[in-house]
Amino acid sequence: MPKILIVGGGYAGFYTAWKLEKWLRAGEAEVTIVDPLPYMTYQPFLPEVAAGSIEPRHAVVALRRHLKKTNVVTAKVTKVDHATKTATITPEVGDEWTMEYDQVVMTAGAVSRTFPIPGVADEAIGLKTIEEAAAIRDKLLTNFAKASNLPAGPARDRLLTVVVVGGGFAGIEVFAELRSFASDLLKNYPGLTIDDTHFHLIEAMGRIMPEVSLETSHWVLKNLAQRDAIVHLDTQLQSAVGGKIELSTGDSFESDLIVWTAGVMANPMVRNTDFPLEQRGRITVKPDLRVVDGETIVPDAWACGDVAATPDLTGKGVGGFCVPNAQHAVRMGKQLAKNLVASLRGESVTDYRHDNLGAVAGLGLNVGVFQSGKIAIKGFPAWIAHRGYHGMAMPSFERKFRVVGGWWNNFWLGRDIVSLDNRERPRAAFEEFASRPKPAAEAAAAPTPEVGTPAGEPGPVYANPAGEKGAPAESETTKPARKAPARKPAAKKAPVAADDASSSDAKVPAAE
Repeated sequence: MPKILIVGGGYAGFYTAWKLEKWLRAGEAEVTIVDPLPYMTYQPFLPEVAAGSIEPRHAVVALRRHLKKTNVVTAKVTKVDHATKTATITPEVGDEWTMEYDQVVMTAGAVSRTFPIPGVADEAIGLKTIEEAAAIRDKLLTNFAKASNLPAGPARDRLLTVVVVGGGFAGIEVFAELRSFASDLLKNYPGLTIDDTHFHLIEAMGRIMPEVSLETSHWVLKNLAQRDAIVHLDTQLQSAVGGKIELSTGDSFESDLIVWTAGVMANPMVRNTDFPLEQRGRITVKPDLRVVDGETIVPDAWACGDVAATPDLTGKGVGGFCVPNAQHAVRMGKQLAKNLVASLRGESVTDYRHDNLGAVAGLGLNVGVFQSGKIAIKGFPAWIAHRGYHGMAMPSFERKFRVVGGWWNNFWLGRDIVSLDNRERPRAAFEEFASRPKPAAEAAAAPTPEVGTPAGEPGPVYANPAGEKGAPAESETTKPARKAPARKPAAKKAPVAADDASSSDAKVPAAE
């Protein structure tokens, strides 16, 4: 059987494998998908995860659960040599190995793109993974709890100041969702008011959300201003060292939560391949998603999603290419699977073409925007459209049920406000109270414990006056001493352990 290797388990990779399982005949090909994560993340839900509206595990799709006929390998592909049709697989534990393939599908996705701004690498957090979204949520909740114990001042202001860098869809959505979440939290913190919270979004361009009309973007800015959220347009972040935000406008303030959403770039692993790359580091492909080197098609190689420079046949794409978003990646994965099956069967392939259906964004509970052509919907109806679209787009009925069920529960019960910030160090509580062996010198100097005291452990002196086997030892600190039987001479008094401060004057009879 031909061996198909899919590099990356994000949108494009997952949907390619999912549809190959549906369209390949039994025994027609063997499919393997390799990704360092065992799940696909539905990234449009990350802002709602950060705001506590969706449980983190509900926004991901387990590869092994939903790809029943695909070999799932949880590891990294660190090199692809298409000339020999081999890939180097590097697991987190164990030795790397080489995998041979007949067809390769490159869908390694994208990572956050940052700039060498002082402090960003040390202080900021991205919004590309489910772990980042969950950490943002926990950080905000923890900061509210800390701030509630502080008087008004710089320390409290820092904890309650949220900064988002980037005014695209992801940035605006997480900014608005966090603003909504913080406003909702205030009812649980009587000592805090909305004036104590500070939200700043920094955008280098003169407008936000280029996917919608200028009029719609102005409505979003007005809505955010009414909710005490400040948007800095035509502004660049100069420094974030130590959490101190310095802007190109001269403004400066401190923040304990900085979220970076200012762009993405193709996964750098593609540089360890022999595929042709364009200037932005993406693999060049034809509209039918086959890898192409200039005008020459690279046989048995395919790519799509954020890692590929796919021509946009509608003419609406930036620079002539499809923009890197979920709407394209999902549909590309499906089209690539169809074309790959057709290629295996000697049939013709079809170009990928998708007319943008519009843009929809959630801006917190009950607020959203929808733009399709000249049609714009704002407010509550757009928020319903946002949840309806993404609820349907979430792959598998099992995932849909979990997400919609969570929304339904939150409608009646409200969002959960428990922070699990300590899961970053899950052993902290255990380590704090765990007993450890004493140093050799200290153990040698310690006196020999009396009966009933574990070796090397300080504690009260115990005795068993009755001398009965298995009887519990008694301590004078907890029970009066018994007199020795009259038929025997009085026993000598046992010395009291020097380190038992509570029993320094006690007279404890020795065991018979």
